[in-house]
Amino acid sequence: MISPADQVLIDRTKDRAPSAMEVDDEQNPIQEQEQERDAFLQFIDYSKSMLSPDEDENEENSSGPGWSWIASRILRTCIAYSSGVTSAILLSDLSQAWNEQHKSGAPKKRPEFINQLKKKHKRAKLPNTVTIDSIYEKKFLSLSSVVEAVIVDAFVLPGTNIYMLTLGDFWSSNTIDLYLHRRFYNLADPNNGILKKGREVFLTGCYLRTASEGSGHPRLLPTEYLVILLDEDQDDDAMLLGAQFCSDSFSSITLDAANKGISFSLYARIESIRSLESRGKNGNLQTKQITLVDNDGVRLKFLLWGEQVLLANLFR
Repeated sequence: MISPADQVLIDRTKDRAPSAMEVDDEQNPIQEQEQERDAFLQFIDYSKSMLSPDEDENEENSSGPGWSWIASRILRTCIAYSSGVTSAILLSDLSQAWNEQHKSGAPKKRPEFINQLKKKHKRAKLPNTVTIDSIYEKKFLSLSSVVEAVIVDAFVLPGTNIYMLTLGDFWSSNTIDLYLHRRFYNLADPNNGILKKGREVFLTGCYLRTASEGSGHPRLLPTEYLVILLDEDQDDDAMLLGAQFCSDSFSSITLDAANKGISFSLYARIESIRSLESRGKNGNLQTKQITLVDNDGVRLKFLLWGEQVLLANLFR
């Protein structure tokens, strides 16, 4: 039997207002949606400030991208990368798409400083060299292809720590952007790095990111196989060679030093490059031997294995 007191307690329990916790539980989905919407809007504003850092937000005649353009680009990139994207990827695509939109209307012309470098250019092309113009025409780049390039610009993508190189060459009117591999970031330092405007570089083992995989024009993805050309006639390069590469020789390399992880900077010339017999269980592991000679006339055999053989494409 239920007493009147129990009945009152039950009735009051039925009629009581929901607790704060229950209200929060009901509102959580709505709050989460609002938070996601706010985060999206905040990122658009943040992107706008990164792409146009010197402009007044209330300025009507802004030369930077508009709010709707940024929102549209973000949605397009999210669709292209349906598995998810980071803010760095979004900022990367926004920055490059905006820059390329301005470039597209400008006439294609090889930078004048590259024309000046070309007058001193005496080397023949490496065997597997492709031009930047041909990359645009074919929309394809094999891993064994070589790009002989000149750095047109080196910069960090706005709002990220991603280093980019804009590359040109002696035979093309187009330029192409390269995502620099992180192992070379210290060489791209704006204060004392050697990867800067006017520097010649060779690279191979590159994957091409086509325009269909994102926004804007094709770009080169990071590669470890990059050779930086130094010029002994340039004071800075001559000083670097003297300070970095003249203290060690092949004779200074010892097994004990190698076991201790000691690194050496060596100056040598290439005497020969030859392929060796393929190795591995199925005979599919390629090897190449590069014979080097230092200033003392000491010879050293430098072996490349597997994917490393691509590096030999950059030597002659």
